[in-house]
Amino acid sequence: MSVRDVFQRVSYLQYPALLVAVAYAVKAAWSISLAGAGGWSQVFDDGNYVLLYAGVGIGLSSLQDPTRTQNDVSRRVWQDARKGRWMLALLAFYALGAMLGGLAGAYLADSTVVNQLSLGLVAFGLGMVGLLKTAIEMREHHRLDKQSASSSEGSRA
Repeated sequence: MSVRDVFQRVSYLQYPALLVAVAYAVKAAWSISLAGAGGWSQVFDDGNYVLLYAGVGIGLSSLQDPTRTQNDVSRRVWQDARKGRWMLALLAFYALGAMLGGLAGAYLADSTVVNQLSLGLVAFGLGMVGLLKTAIEMREHHRLDKQSASSSEGSRA
């Protein structure tokens, strides 16, 4: 078993982490429906856990093997140079936006609740940076226009 295979297997821990994030999101939605005048602190706590566990889960997904795609939609996106470029731009926007928003919120926070949500947003953004790194590698590996260009160059040599 190679190191790449070990990381591929560890990357499957993303699913339990994302399930925990979904459970906290459902719990937050339930808390919203029951929230009275002073019951919002539980909603904010659950929202923070959603961001933290989603960030960890997305970060673990960056350990997957970039030479494989997970489904046909992913394969089609990374094979097309234009779609891949748009996806990378979107992921970069989300990662940068989450980190900048979280850092600004943590710096400007007047309350502990906003500070905690901001730090959860930073953790989510860091997970997105890991996903962005893996997406860049997947795009480089799966692009059809690069593969055809490199195979035609190889035939000229």
